[in-house]
Amino acid sequence: MRKPLSTPMLRYVMLLAVTLSSACMATPDRVVRVGVYENEPKIMPAADGRPSGLLGDLLQAIAEREGWQLEPVQCEWQRCLSLLSQGDIDLMPDVASSPARQELYDFHQVPALHSWSQLFSRPGSNIHSPLDLDRKRVAILADGVQHEYLQQLMDGFDISPRIMPVSTLQETLQELQQGYVDLAVSNHLYGNYHAAEYGIIPTSIVFQPSRLYYAAPLGKGYELQSRIDYWLQRWRDDANSPYYNLMKRWGGETPAALVPPALVWGLSVSALLLLLALAFVWLLQRQVRARTRALEANEAHLNDILSNIQAFIYHKGRDYRYEYVNAALCRFLGRTEEQLTGASDADFFDQDTLQDIRQADRQVIEQGKRVVVEEVITPVNSTEPRVLMTVKMPLCDAKGRVRGLCGVSTDITEQRKHQQQLHQLSHFDPLTGLPNRRQLQERLKVALMAAEPNGQEGAILFIDLDNFRDLNDDQGHEVGDQLLQAVAARLNQLPLEHFMQARFGGDEFILLLEGLSPFRDRALMQVEQHVNTTLLALSEPFELSDGNTHTGTASIGVAMFSDAPGDIRELIKKAELAMYAAKSAGRSGFSFFDPSMQAQVRLRAELEAGLRRGLEQDEFRLWYQPQFNLEGKLIGMEALVRWQHPEQGMVSPADFIPVAETSGLILPLGRWILRTACEQLVAWQQHPVLANVRIAVNISARQMQDEGFVSEVCSILDQTGADACALELELTESMLVQSIEQTIDKMQVLRQRGVHFALDDFGTGYSSMSYLKRLPLDKLKIDQSFVRDLMTDPNDAAIIRTIVALGQSLDLSVVAEGVETNEQRQALVMSGCQGFQGYLYSRPGSAQELERSIHGQR
Repeated sequence: MRKPLSTPMLRYVMLLAVTLSSACMATPDRVVRVGVYENEPKIMPAADGRPSGLLGDLLQAIAEREGWQLEPVQCEWQRCLSLLSQGDIDLMPDVASSPARQELYDFHQVPALHSWSQLFSRPGSNIHSPLDLDRKRVAILADGVQHEYLQQLMDGFDISPRIMPVSTLQETLQELQQGYVDLAVSNHLYGNYHAAEYGIIPTSIVFQPSRLYYAAPLGKGYELQSRIDYWLQRWRDDANSPYYNLMKRWGGETPAALVPPALVWGLSVSALLLLLALAFVWLLQRQVRARTRALEANEAHLNDILSNIQAFIYHKGRDYRYEYVNAALCRFLGRTEEQLTGASDADFFDQDTLQDIRQADRQVIEQGKRVVVEEVITPVNSTEPRVLMTVKMPLCDAKGRVRGLCGVSTDITEQRKHQQQLHQLSHFDPLTGLPNRRQLQERLKVALMAAEPNGQEGAILFIDLDNFRDLNDDQGHEVGDQLLQAVAARLNQLPLEHFMQARFGGDEFILLLEGLSPFRDRALMQVEQHVNTTLLALSEPFELSDGNTHTGTASIGVAMFSDAPGDIRELIKKAELAMYAAKSAGRSGFSFFDPSMQAQVRLRAELEAGLRRGLEQDEFRLWYQPQFNLEGKLIGMEALVRWQHPEQGMVSPADFIPVAETSGLILPLGRWILRTACEQLVAWQQHPVLANVRIAVNISARQMQDEGFVSEVCSILDQTGADACALELELTESMLVQSIEQTIDKMQVLRQRGVHFALDDFGTGYSSMSYLKRLPLDKLKIDQSFVRDLMTDPNDAAIIRTIVALGQSLDLSVVAEGVETNEQRQALVMSGCQGFQGYLYSRPGSAQELERSIHGQR
């Protein structure tokens, strides 16, 4: 016969089973934390901070009958939802149920309130149907359920309003009141409650009927919400209940016709159920006795399992001391069960480990959370850290209060080591430590997918060491391996951004470059710079073992992402073919897969060399294009640089300015332009017409970002004797995107000296109004792209009118560039523009040609 289980052990096993499978139950006198935020008339804080409004007062009425003590937690909508998901508040009023939210929160059964969303507008807006929403600015609560329903409404009517997410319902109505949006989405109660206050009216567009609940943290709201359901169901059947009295007070629902309950039938059913319950009592007593015998029979078996299981199982009390430990944990810590019972983790672990363990324990004991955590611990009697996968759960007493925790930990140290070894072997080259071909292909796949939607360009550099086989044959594979390791180390030290290096096989390496410019010419310039940096690094001598050095070269093949969109194998193949082309051309160089790219890079290199020579041999000229006012009076001129090439003739600035910027030659070229313009100002000081005319000089972003730019301008003014008030520096909008504060500071210093500023090509880049009004500007220049299509494109005409109006409001003069016809001039005049520059008035020319032209006009 099997020995029956003892009564104490039976109680312990039953308590363990119930504890681990049940949620903590709330006590009748519990404190209930309630999220309170501004959403009149449904929920808002009263003067004393308590929940008020329709749903707040309703919850107060339930709390009085349940003996709950409501503890308000004031927060904004988004903060309240975050606290609810974290379990830091127990109930959140006014939450609409949706499938997505049901995965995050608990909801009771009986709706607390029926609501719907409605669009509000300013009087006279003429919004009558969903079709009227097209292209309108609509303020809507961020992360609210209205957004999804409104999107369905937009898709159904094929309209495209501009959605403007805001943080609070109050902000939606404020945005509408102040004219920042055309419409605001609100629940009908809140909107109608505040309509008169904000001077807005409801439209006829309503959508998303919803049911509102008191939401609770997921898995923790059963007891509270079941009592809420009880009172809601009871009160909704009584027209004189507190529920409908509050509805009348706050303007909510009114009771429907009440159907008298079938009281007699209900009592009959209750009596029948009572008789059935008495009959079952006798049967249950017999089942309990039989189950007790079965549990006693299984106790020995359960003890065997707990003693021999490899996982560590333990209980801790609220004082974080062990109340129960199994045999596996005793063996792990090298202590007996008696030594561990009543002890704390501080007796077995160092301070860092103790802090990590205690942090997880607090979440369970103090917040009632279930925690799954990977712990790295080192017992005091060991030097080897162990990795444990641990699950910790709260243990609650009969009143629902957390009395401790139960933990189950599994030692996964060896599994983690095996995973790391497998990952290292499968993704990294064992000789160099670089990512291998497999990892490169995975990363390249992700890079191609990321670059395709926005047209971002990228490239791979296929690197092959020249004459590597000869080194292996002459000095042996050991020296060859040392060289490969040294090459890998040097590739790791390259000063490149957004790149990955990998060993492809043998003496072949690949560099993956991402984040290149979407514009082909700029992307090629970036790649060329990276290739030159790589070739230079690999040409430096390598220090090998035994004091040997090796100086070698490499050949690089380049393939751009656009050479094989989305095709990894084809892209690598094309880069390899380009590498062989570089070797055929004489090694120690590089080649693009696309011959046209190679030619473009070669042309750019020749152009850069020509620029350097041109600066040294004074091949650049400064031309001037006049600017006139409405009466045809000369009001200024723009200095334009020209390159008089000895063989190619006049080279367009569109060809050599981008090369000058990327190569850094824009700095010496910019100094030459600025000095020449100032010398011309001095030369015209005695001229009867040009003495008081201002010369505008274009400044590049590289110049403005240079630390010595301000002192350089002042030095040139001092050395030439030019009047600073006659000098105007033209900036572009693109310069305002980066280092705006430093740009403003530099402009302020030069403005105090007397230098004027103009914003060139206005409307083609990015200008923040908050920065624009801070810039010490004197002039806005309308880009010629808007003037060119002024007579045919109404959008360009509207843009020009906007720029002119903006200039007038900021007290800035406005000059239109590229004016070529009388029709364009007349349209500009009608738009309010009073400054003009273009072929209609004068083509750019030298200072002598300009003087002769003005003399002829006199």
